[in-house]
Amino acid sequence: MKNIIITGASRGIGYELAKLFADEGHKILALSRNEKPIAALQHKNIHTFSFDICNNRDLNKMVNYISETWEQVDILINNAGKLLNKPFSEMSAQDFEDVYKVNVFGVAEITRLVLPFMKSGSHVVTISSMGGIQGSMKFPGLAAYSSSKGAVITLSELLAEEYKESGIAFNVLALGAVQTEMLEEAFPGYQAPLTALEMANYIKGFSLTGNKIYNGKVLQVSSSTP
Repeated sequence: MKNIIITGASRGIGYELAKLFADEGHKILALSRNEKPIAALQHKNIHTFSFDICNNRDLNKMVNYISETWEQVDILINNAGKLLNKPFSEMSAQDFEDVYKVNVFGVAEITRLVLPFMKSGSHVVTISSMGGIQGSMKFPGLAAYSSSKGAVITLSELLAEEYKESGIAFNVLALGAVQTEMLEEAFPGYQAPLTALEMANYIKGFSLTGNKIYNGKVLQVSSSTP
């Protein structure tokens, strides 16, 4: 059984992932700003607390929990994300910074803090978007979001190289359309071909075994446009 950290666990894919892993007997630290949906499950294998990926106090609380309770992390799933759908001409520097704080800087910092607790065979899985893939179809209003998702792809490639002697794998799943609250914010009224649960099942399997085959790779997980 694995010790697994999942960010963005209050809804959508992260919420379904936490349930799936926990039901299989894995130990889950489910992190999100709104911990109530996960806490309401009262699952014996899930620990949760309110967590802001941009807050140093919350990050330290996570580190303390790992060191005092687990000592080791087998899988980190960087699933938390912030979406802004706004015309580029109306965006401020603060808008860009707010998105990058969560989608890039937050991912980098939580990964940096968790890595000392990982060993050979551990797996860092970062959830990106098809919008972050060079040459993919792009959509107006998503300049900050999609460019940030491109940034974490490059970050993961770099970390895979930097830590290649450690046996820790870093991979990215660039997701296409999944029926979540975030998709509805980006594309109101669009009906995605996959549910959050269906995608969570795929991510679960990849997180457990993908590191045996891939390292420093980005997999495009999409059957549609967007």
